[in-house]
Amino acid sequence: MLIERVFRSNDVPSGDRVDAWRKRLGRDISPLDSGRDQGDGFQAETRLLRLGGSRVWSTAVDPATIRRTPELGQQSGPGLYTLILPISGRIEVVQADREAVHGPFDMHVLDSSRPFQLRLLGSPSVNLIGADVPKAGLPLPAPWMDRLLTQRLPGREGVGALLSGFLLQLTNDTGSYRSSDGPRLGAALLELLTALFAHHLDVDDSSTSDRARRALVLRIQAFICQHLRDPQLTPPAIAAAHHISVSYLHRIFQGEDITISSWIREQRLSHARRDLADPTLRSTPIHEIASRWGFPRAADFSRAFRSAYGIPPKHYRHHATARDELTFDGLPTGGTHE
Repeated sequence: MLIERVFRSNDVPSGDRVDAWRKRLGRDISPLDSGRDQGDGFQAETRLLRLGGSRVWSTAVDPATIRRTPELGQQSGPGLYTLILPISGRIEVVQADREAVHGPFDMHVLDSSRPFQLRLLGSPSVNLIGADVPKAGLPLPAPWMDRLLTQRLPGREGVGALLSGFLLQLTNDTGSYRSSDGPRLGAALLELLTALFAHHLDVDDSSTSDRARRALVLRIQAFICQHLRDPQLTPPAIAAAHHISVSYLHRIFQGEDITISSWIREQRLSHARRDLADPTLRSTPIHEIASRWGFPRAADFSRAFRSAYGIPPKHYRHHATARDELTFDGLPTGGTHE
């Protein structure tokens, strides 16, 4: 069973429920300020699943307001995007000087590093699913993602329907999965999110020439992700596969604030990190994982990994696999419920 953490307001004295829910949000999701909007006897139930470096949570809650102030934002760093999928009720969202109202299956994305406010409105309660993913796991630059903040991303059609169906199935039937499925489900979540965001970035671009460039960059990034294990994955090979010159390849990546070689290295390191955290690969030597993702020299891999993540790969694997063997409170695995 996936590692699951559950909060139920009925387990807390009535007068302490709002504060207990706020503290649980801050500990499980990110530091937030919250308060109920109306009524007595506040009710909330929240479930959290960890999927490798990502997490998925669902909640049924009385009408409430959730705020992330600049001060709270400084407590957890800039590392996550949050996708929110309302199932019932509606959400008033404010971020980046934009305001929007979203109803059932109107998904939207937030940046954890920026202040925001959510008003959860519904009767008798609001049901929603959230997905928190590391920014480093998405192959889309921050300026592109900024364009999507608070925008409506339909969850009943196209790629949006695939993603919402995945999240609903995942949260409705956690007992069908093993804890070792977590990292792989996290990888699937990142792929679906990337597809959704890329789709809307392409469709919503009003400049034909810029849209063509962005579409080409996305195709090249998808090609790179499909060939990360190929030792011959070099800028000349990538340019040839897309019938463009190497100089043009470098030029179109200038708008991404990263060179193409650095982007390839980031993706390879991200996939290697995912494998290091996968308990089913625990017996695979680190140098084999490194070689699999384009680092034939173990010393080069260790140096690059430590530079990117601040910890040697051996120590990262130890902490990641130890965490997988425990719930968030250090209890045995098997679906922790509180």
